[in-house]
Amino acid sequence: MAFTKTERQGIVVWLYSLKQLRQLRRYGLIYYTSRRMKYCFLYVDQADATTTAEQLRKLHFVRQVEFSHRSELDMNFGARVGQQFDDEEERPQIVNESRVLMTSQDLRQQHII
Repeated sequence: MAFTKTERQGIVVWLYSLKQLRQLRRYGLIYYTSRRMKYCFLYVDQADATTTAEQLRKLHFVRQVEFSHRSELDMNFGARVGQQFDDEEERPQIVNESRVLMTSQDLRQQHII
């Protein structure tokens, strides 16, 4: 008997109330539940993901159903560690540059105020 890996799809289920959370067990494996934000992350088989999402949308306590995009992302970061960028376009832009604080005297000298 050989082990076969089944592909899974993550589904985020936004709920109106968490009282019916146990009912979601029949649709897939509940991986995480946020009580404060009222959502649940569950895994289902990838072959049954669309039919399961349609069944979840029909439930009265479900607000919204979203698919996870993790399977679309490249999770191999080893090839990019220490990589140098040749072009300025490829280099990630620094968003938080250090700010230069100017006093009112500096502003007067530059005729800004």
